[in-house]
Amino acid sequence: APSHQFSGASASLTGHETDGRLELTTGCPPGLSSDVESFGVRAAPALIVFAACYGAFGHRPDLVLSGVNLGANTGHATLHSGTVGAALSAATLGVPALAASMGSADPVHWDTAREVCRVALDWVVEHEPEGRVLNVNVPDVAPDRLRGLRTARLAGFGAVQAAVKERGEGWVHMTYEEIDVEHEPGTDAYLLLHGWATSSLLQTPIHDVHDPAPPEFTTAAGRDADEGDELVEVSRGRTMSSGRGDDGRDPGGEEPAG
Repeated sequence: APSHQFSGASASLTGHETDGRLELTTGCPPGLSSDVESFGVRAAPALIVFAACYGAFGHRPDLVLSGVNLGANTGHATLHSGTVGAALSAATLGVPALAASMGSADPVHWDTAREVCRVALDWVVEHEPEGRVLNVNVPDVAPDRLRGLRTARLAGFGAVQAAVKERGEGWVHMTYEEIDVEHEPGTDAYLLLHGWATSSLLQTPIHDVHDPAPPEFTTAAGRDADEGDELVEVSRGRTMSSGRGDDGRDPGGEEPAG
């Protein structure tokens, strides 16, 4: 797990490195058996999932549970969620994944989340939705006040809206505030506000085959050559460290992005 809060990281592959090495700490989170090997990593959740799927912490995981996040991940704002981004990253590597979030930044009723996640995990294990992630949000209510679990479509808005508060020469001041809008019935945000836990299937990036078709053209070089005639060099993007190492130097240890 990340060793500190990494909200809004989406599927970022950034991490804090020293001499090109990600920094790890070991420990036992509250409520977890000491028999379970645990690591804190100074990296975005998606990068931790990538590392785990390539054997950095032992055997490749059979399933990834991302969360339980402090605060809801509903609506189109799931695009920016580090919790959801980590689960989607697992799915792109062929590992079934569940993203789970509580509807409060300071939750009290963890028993409710435990019950909902148990049902959701059983579903993921049974169905193994290829290329998709189950995104679950749980209201912070006592188990006897939970109305149930409902499938929901994404709301048009998330729980937080960004805005430009001020800007000047060489700087801009952004604010991120909870918004109060009328959510459409049947959406995840609406159901969560009304005491329901919600589940939504999210798809990993795929190309869209619907109209209109993307633009294309052919040059003279394209007309004169077959696809297999000539190869050109293609470089992949690279992940960068999000900070300097403890020695104060720029880590410089870049790794190619997948």
